[in-house]
This record gives sequence, structure tokens and C-alpha cells, in this order.
Amino acid sequence: MEARGWRLVRFAGPDGKPRVGAVEPGAPTRVRELASEDVLDAIRLGSVAERASASAHVLEALDPETLELPEPWQLLSPLDPPETWAAGVTYERSRDARVEETQVQDVYSLVYEAERPELFLKDAGGRRTVGPGAAIGVRSDSRWTVPEPELGLVLGEGGELVGATIGNDVTARDIEGDNPLYLPQAKLFAAACALGPAVLLPDDWARPFEIELTIEDPTGAAVYEASTSTERMRRSFAELVYFAGRDNPLPAGSVLLTGTGLVPPDDVSLAPGYTVTVRVPGIGTLRNPVDAAADLIERKDTVHVG
Repeated sequence: MEARGWRLVRFAGPDGKPRVGAVEPGAPTRVRELASEDVLDAIRLGSVAERASASAHVLEALDPETLELPEPWQLLSPLDPPETWAAGVTYERSRDARVEETQVQDVYSLVYEAERPELFLKDAGGRRTVGPGAAIGVRSDSRWTVPEPELGLVLGEGGELVGATIGNDVTARDIEGDNPLYLPQAKLFAAACALGPAVLLPDDWARPFEIELTIEDPTGAAVYEASTSTERMRRSFAELVYFAGRDNPLPAGSVLLTGTGLVPPDDVSLAPGYTVTVRVPGIGTLRNPVDAAADLIERKDTVHVG
């Protein structure tokens, strides 16, 4: 497990009460419980290393990447963002794929080169967001739904950049390709976003983040594998945060997804029974099964409780 700083997680025990834990950079399975109400509160208090060393309750995760915990403990989504925003067309690969799939081919080329980035609201109140191990959804009216693995920026007061997590901006690309005005329908549906497994407090924000994606079919066979790096982004984190908060009141604890550089080919589409794994060294591995969005609504399973 590559160490890039302290990681913060949320977890619950038999009582269902959310707790916050800090994961030591040098001991990637050791989770020390903090006396904080939520991850944002733990970040605000600072001195994570000092407070973690004084913790009397320590858990050992089963895996340093997924941070899965032994029973009866359950890993939760690292935070419940009041809002989740997302940026589009921040990688050349994303621009090329959007141009190929849409009939209005100038739109995405123009926004890729423009001063103002594409930004959209992905979720509010966590109603469409799940955490590690929970199912992500696919729309019944989409023929081509794909994961979009991204680095998520955790924002503090006034849009301050306070942490990083893994995000999966699940998208119905065929619906978006039919008409750019269908973007909300392509992006907003049950369990269309996943976050986790931790919030990283990076030692060095300037160092690029590697992003790895694996899609497995119901038999466990990999149908798509690829990787990229935030080094290939056309826009900086600061630029995206600036535009997201420009004349826009972003609540503390919001997450800004920074766009994807990995687009599966059009013969690879998510379906119930598939599994999506996104790994970002230093943060961990976010793994989610796939199910029908309509079924998730019926089971009221669109949010990982916590």
C-alpha cells in the first residue's frame, strides 16, 4: 500500500452509530478511532497523528486497499457530502469519446479548450450516492452505461481543498450522446455515484494521482482494464474549485469530481451482476457491484447507510 498521508474513514458497529477512524500511513490496516462526529470535523480539528496516537480503540482492517473491516464492524462511505459536483471533459480522452458519441460534435471540443470548464451537480444530500461495497445503478432506458473513475476533491469552508477521495461518476453515455441537453438524465439516477473508501490528507498535492479501473462480468472475468493519471488533466484542481465556487455557495464537506480519463469502448456496458473496481494508490480501492437502478429504489438501497 503506497503511503501518501493519513487516511480518514467512517465505520459503524452493531449500534449503527457512525464513527471516524484514522489510518496510519506506515500501518495501512490499522484504524484508530477518533473522537469526531464526522470526517470533516476530524479535518477541522487538525493534529490527526497526535489524536490518533492517543486513541484507545484500534481496529485492524482486513485489507489495506479496500479497508474492509471485520464483523461486526462495517465500513461506510467516508462522508455524506451535502453536494457532489462533477467536472467534464478535463482529459483529452474524455473529449475524444464525447465527440465520437454525440451528434453535436463541436460542443465538447469547444468546452475542452474554453476558459470555463463543464461543471454539473451530480448529487445533493447523498440521495444518489453510495459507499464501498454498495451497489451502483444502471438505468433501464440506457444501452451504454459506464463507470467514470475520478479523483474526488473534498472541500472545506470557502471551497478550501482539504482532502481527496475516489469517485465513480456512473453515466449513461448513450443518453448524453443523443443530445447534450440530456446530461441530467445521463448523470442523475439511483446509485449513480460512489465514493470511498477513505479521505486522504495528502502530504503533497502537487504529486499526480494514478487512477486504475477494472470492470468484471458476472463470472469474474475482466472485460475492461485501464489506467490514467491526473497528470493528463488539462485543468488544475485549483481552477476547477475556483469555477465551482464562483458566485455559488458550496457547503463545507462538498465533493468535486475532477473528470475521467478512462472511457470503455462501446461494446462494454455495465449490467446487473457486473463489478466495478477503482484503485487510486495512496487512497485505496473502491469496489462496487452493479444492479438495476429501479430495483435499488424499490429496496431503498440507494444510499450506503451512515
